[in-house]
Amino acid sequence: MGMADLPPLLLLDGKAALDLAPRLMASGYRTTQLPTMQEPIRSESAAPAAVILSPGLQEQIPLLRRRWGSLPILLGCPDDNVEGRCLALSSGADDLWLTSAGPSDLLSRLRLHLRLHEGSREEPAATIVVGDLEVDPRKQTVHRNGVSLALTTREFQLLLLLLRHSPRVVGRELILKEIWPEERTASSNVIEVYVRYLRRKLETGDQPRLIHTVRGQGYSLRVGGS
Repeated sequence: MGMADLPPLLLLDGKAALDLAPRLMASGYRTTQLPTMQEPIRSESAAPAAVILSPGLQEQIPLLRRRWGSLPILLGCPDDNVEGRCLALSSGADDLWLTSAGPSDLLSRLRLHLRLHEGSREEPAATIVVGDLEVDPRKQTVHRNGVSLALTTREFQLLLLLLRHSPRVVGRELILKEIWPEERTASSNVIEVYVRYLRRKLETGDQPRLIHTVRGQGYSLRVGGS
């Protein structure tokens, strides 16, 4: 799918995001803008290609996730530091974009996440079922015990990778190659962070563990075991 075929990008609130519209359109993207994340967004029938948030709007992300699932969401941040990344990831965003770096930083991150998101849609159409976990790769929906779960793009990609190999063990090198191909400096620590995020969403309450750590090897998604 080319950029001309993509739905418009949603620029949500704040001067920092709205000022990007001319550069995004010059790069071939269509944009739509909303001043607030209230009823107007809920009444829209078509999902945007991605959502770009100005800094300070992380509280809007849960509503976006409930509305559009694993749609790419990029949160503005003044600095690329540990605090900024933790804020973006813990709030449910797929990535941050640096307001201090200009449009080029946003464009490179946006292309990456649109490619990851589109790659998920190219998965086989059949729903994947493991125990009480149901994943629809085409619709990018996840349910466990009938409850809908909202995942970020990378969380969804990681879950699909584990599902494709289930119940076999998926090594860390393969995970880095498949999920973080563009980040040469990515380490196994980022895998541990995302596995923790996935477990937090998949294994709430007294639900049995699905993602198992195999010491020295990697991770396995399966029903049963310790």
